[in-house]
Amino acid sequence: MRARLDTLFGRLFGVSLVAIILAHLLAFLWFHHYGGPPPPPPPPGMMENFDPNHPPPRPHRPPRPWFGGPLVPLTFQMISLVIAAWYGAKLLSRPIQRLSDAATRLSEDLNSPPLDETGPREARLAAITFNLMQQRIREQVQQRGRMLGAVSHDLRTPLSRLKLRLEQVDDMKLQGQMRQDLDDMIGMLDATLSYLHEQRTSEAMQWMDVQALVESLCENAQDQGSRVQASGHCAPLLVQPMALRSCLNNLLDNALRYAGDALITLEDGRRQLLIRVIDHGPGIAAEKREAVFEPFFRLEGSRNRNSGGVGLGMTIAREAAQRLGGELTLEETPGGGLTAVVRLPRA
Repeated sequence: MRARLDTLFGRLFGVSLVAIILAHLLAFLWFHHYGGPPPPPPPPGMMENFDPNHPPPRPHRPPRPWFGGPLVPLTFQMISLVIAAWYGAKLLSRPIQRLSDAATRLSEDLNSPPLDETGPREARLAAITFNLMQQRIREQVQQRGRMLGAVSHDLRTPLSRLKLRLEQVDDMKLQGQMRQDLDDMIGMLDATLSYLHEQRTSEAMQWMDVQALVESLCENAQDQGSRVQASGHCAPLLVQPMALRSCLNNLLDNALRYAGDALITLEDGRRQLLIRVIDHGPGIAAEKREAVFEPFFRLEGSRNRNSGGVGLGMTIAREAAQRLGGELTLEETPGGGLTAVVRLPRA
């Protein structure tokens, strides 16, 4: 019996039952105290035997006040049922809201505190299951990180030995081809590890001067001989600094790799900030713009691996934008080229 009362159903049923019983008990006592309406007058035939000196006895009842009618008990019934309904809805929504908040925290940080295992039996079971899921996810991510670290270490050693042994190859053409293959393998390994590191990295939200960040990225690219310009202004924005820097860095590198120049524009608004990275390179066909966000996807033609990269830059950029609560899309630049549009919310 006690286990049944500890459930969400038991609590809701108990609250509703108590409210109904109290409301009806008050109505019964109210009408019993004040009684019903005054009795009707006797029929005309009974008035002939009526003796005014000895009237029939009447039951003694207290005088009925102006509020002695059904208004007060009915009002109390309504208030009791409304309170019971409100409390029942709160009992129903509270565990769901707690679970939703915990899921939001988990999506932002795998090391977020576990969910409190309190409340009705259904809520406790859901919290226990959620905490177990969070623990397993954390263990799998940690195991993957350890495995990647071991694979990285074990692969770099033979790759380094192969690069040394290439010096003994007499055919210079073959040596160059093999060296290029080894460099591609090392670059792919580094890019994969960087991508996986971005996935498991979490940081706190901070106010950041996005305009200063964009100008800094442009100045760094200009120092390396690239043609990059920035335009527009914006107010500080609440972001994850490393995620935003990673997003813009990858978009800028992509534009410079395939077009040789880039323009970064800022368009500030009350609800969102638009950052556009514009190039006038070969562009991407409309039907393939979503595919480039898949890991290791490479286009044929001018935007392919022969131009550099292993197909992870756009993937990292979109996932970084999504961690900031925004989105990244690709559009065609007027006159030819590709425009990457980052939309970041202000709320």
